[in-house]
Amino acid sequence: MKRTKLSKEEKEIEAALLKGEFKPLKGKELKNIENALRARKKDVTMTIRVNSEDIEKIKNKANKLGVKYQSYISEIIHQVAQ
Repeated sequence: MKRTKLSKEEKEIEAALLKGEFKPLKGKELKNIENALRARKKDVTMTIRVNSEDIEKIKNKANKLGVKYQSYISEIIHQVAQ
């Protein structure tokens, strides 16, 4: 059987699972997480023209947060939509 090489983060998660540090979710708590994930599903592509300086600033902010800038923009749009 072929074994998949895990990243450092994946190895930490695997170790936590084996130690029993995670608990299964049920009922309302599980439903809330499912709804949150569904609300963030990206199913539309959008093309817009924006100022290049604004994009550079957004890229810098996203980089400081350790996320991809397009994901950061998507999250901002989601927050404004709420």
